[in-house]
Amino acid sequence: MDLLSKKCKPCEGGVDPFDAETAHVYLLDTPGWEIDNDSKKIERKFRFKKFINSIDFVNSVADLAESEGHHPDIFVSFNLVNLTLMTHAIKGLSENDFILAAKINNIYNKISNG
Repeated sequence: MDLLSKKCKPCEGGVDPFDAETAHVYLLDTPGWEIDNDSKKIERKFRFKKFINSIDFVNSVADLAESEGHHPDIFVSFNLVNLTLMTHAIKGLSENDFILAAKINNIYNKISNG
């Protein structure tokens, strides 16, 4: 899968969320992310050297989320940013969650290597 080249599609419900097997296949393309026990959410923690780096990352993720029309839950604690993704309209995981996770990983890789 080339998740980075895909765009999130609006989801208003009416489709089934991914089953655990499908979610785990998609997880292979989103390193660092973990699936919760119910296979309804994915989560990743990102660490930074300074608080301002955490906030810069959150701002980049917010811009991405707006452009994709798909938004993570974000928790910031000094140098730690915890992101959780799920497709709320279906109360589970969809391809959108993994597309956004892959793109967030890309942002993090650019920031941490730059």
